[in-house]
Amino acid sequence: MAYYAVGDIQGCYDPLSRLLDQVNFDQSKDTLLCVGDLVNRGPKSLKTLKLLKSLENQVVSVLGNHDIHLLSMLYGVRKPRSLDTLDSILNSSHAQDLADWLRFKPLLEVNEQRKFILCHAGIYPWWTLKQAKKHSRDVEKIFRDENKCIKLLKRIYSNQPSKWTDELGKIQRRRFTINAFTRMRFCSPKGHLNLTESGFKGKGRKNRLPWFEFHNKSTKDYRIIFGHWSALGLLNTPTHLCLDTGCVWGRHLTLAKIPKSPTKKVTLFTEPY
Repeated sequence: MAYYAVGDIQGCYDPLSRLLDQVNFDQSKDTLLCVGDLVNRGPKSLKTLKLLKSLENQVVSVLGNHDIHLLSMLYGVRKPRSLDTLDSILNSSHAQDLADWLRFKPLLEVNEQRKFILCHAGIYPWWTLKQAKKHSRDVEKIFRDENKCIKLLKRIYSNQPSKWTDELGKIQRRRFTINAFTRMRFCSPKGHLNLTESGFKGKGRKNRLPWFEFHNKSTKDYRIIFGHWSALGLLNTPTHLCLDTGCVWGRHLTLAKIPKSPTKKVTLFTEPY
């Protein structure tokens, strides 16, 4: 039984299929971990979702910002954007089934046996892992009720609040939670999210550092597997594995075989766009 993690697929069905063939993925015993952003910008979002849904319990996926954007469009909360490639899903007779499938995906997945954490953008450094689990479960519970999900989707599109405090109201807490798990890249030393910048030049500014450069002792014994940051690209350390290698931008899709312990190295496989 093998665990494989794949970076942001974003509708790049063909590279995904080639990678699964390359590692002889066995649906009867292997598990595919998806870091979110399953759809959008790529050419075959509908085909991608159908494939992942067909793998049933052998797929463990978290939600990314593009997946949430798709839900908002399916429920009439948002209109298409110029770079969206989601019409095939919006016009599909399977749209409702796919929306239901996505709504039940978490923001955070923790595997205690293999000591890995799966999320789309990262874990807010000022949360303990226990707090991160609590806040993710709060949003997940809302999303699993369709009517409550729609109401929340109508209120999440803002960059504020930029910092977590225990005094935030329910909507602010849930908006911050979604932003942290699906949009975060940079943070300030005082805990503010910077949700407007996405570039990465290898050297951060003192008031704007990558979230993973802030020490979080509650996650130090885990490997955090994430995506969302194509400008960062592959990051492969014992504690952090970023798998967004920009397939949708004409580069390649990356698949990683996850070992039983974070102290052991991952094995990487790539396929071009």
